Amino acid sequence: MAPQHNQSSTGQSSTGQPNGNGYSTTTTGTTLAMTHDAPRFRMAMLGFGAVLATLLIVGIVPRLQRGAEINASAKEAKTGVLTVNTIRPHRANAKADLTLPGSIQAIQDTTIYARTNGYLSRRLVDIGDRVEAGQLLAEIDSPEVDQELEQARAALAQTRSAYMQTLANLEQARSQLSQAQANSNFAQVSSQRWNVLQKEGAVARQDYDEKQSAADANKANVKVAQATINANQSNVQSAEANIKASEANVRRLEAMQAFKQITAPFSGVITARNVEAGALITAGSGGSNAVWLYKIAQPNTLRIYIDLPQNYVTSIRPGQTANVLVRELPKQVFAGRVTRTASALDANAHTLHTEVQVSNPGLKLLPGMYAQVQFVLNQATIPLMVSANALVTKADGTMVAVVGADQKIHYQKVTLGRDYGSEVEVAAGLDGNEQLVVNPTDEIVEGARVNPVPAKAKPDA
Repeated sequence: MAPQHNQSSTGQSSTGQPNGNGYSTTTTGTTLAMTHDAPRFRMAMLGFGAVLATLLIVGIVPRLQRGAEINASAKEAKTGVLTVNTIRPHRANAKADLTLPGSIQAIQDTTIYARTNGYLSRRLVDIGDRVEAGQLLAEIDSPEVDQELEQARAALAQTRSAYMQTLANLEQARSQLSQAQANSNFAQVSSQRWNVLQKEGAVARQDYDEKQSAADANKANVKVAQATINANQSNVQSAEANIKASEANVRRLEAMQAFKQITAPFSGVITARNVEAGALITAGSGGSNAVWLYKIAQPNTLRIYIDLPQNYVTSIRPGQTANVLVRELPKQVFAGRVTRTASALDANAHTLHTEVQVSNPGLKLLPGMYAQVQFVLNQATIPLMVSANALVTKADGTMVAVVGADQKIHYQKVTLGRDYGSEVEVAAGLDGNEQLVVNPTDEIVEGARVNPVPAKAKPDA
């Protein structure tokens, strides 16, 4: 058997393969490496091809566009017909978002004044303190009121004593009347008996006359006693009126004395304090010397007043929900509800004053914050929307350049609604099927013939 020779290079592995001469050849490690690097090579070539294609597109497309513009310009110069980009109006969304600004206010917010004069003896709360309804906030020292109350109570005691005396006088007068009536009755009976005896001649005429005079005198005494009773009854009524007046004065001063204690009218938070212990306090709120003591707010429920534009007044009703947003709490949305409206528009601004209330259980919202109130409206009439760059302002008002069926320009006056920046609502003037010129120039005049080229427009919502 002929010997087989292995041919190999130093540092390379080989695998024997028979050839035509009976010898074995080797495939080196370099060949294996090329086999493994083939996918990478193909990927590199594909990437190179993509870059080359991109460069070709970037270089060719602008040239094609410039060529088209040059051709269009040449055609315009030749035919005198301008080429214009056109769009069509589209309908807005049936549900529209309406966001209006407003300031947050407490549902109850009041300033507390004193109702009695004196010096502030002590204060018990300060700003930021939560208080309950009826809680003592401060005390006022008013010795003048205390003294007046003692005098009023003494005067009431005197009037009650005088009333008891008039009652006694009335009872005495009634007793005297009873006695006078008894004497009058006896005298009248005696006079009648003596009258019979005198007619029979049993007694002298003078004796009968004496009995008759005594009867008349007793009748007069009855009338005097009755007049005394009437006078005493008037005295009793007067004494009762004096008692009521004295009692009312006592109650007034007791109320004034109770005003020495300043209490919270409702549960809330003290938002401001204006006095210190020892300060002179003057009763009332309208005088120039009156000094307020505290300001208190109830922040558990807040309200926001907004001015609703006239074109949205039919879309907002009491009971409708709204979202309240504040810039300081960007990730939180607070649920609100429309509670009432003014039911009449402001004559100057043509807006409807509307109140939205929002619950504030965590007290994250503070009175005085600036807020945005967001409504989701179901629009009964969905307005048309046009691009803002299709509008032309002229002396007659706002217009749009419409390309008619005759390929000529016709300017149409429109009434605008809400401005969204890039788009504007058209309340009247269009039906939605018109071709509107985008960015009309001074060359786009009434009756000019144009070549409309549709531009990319926003689809109907």
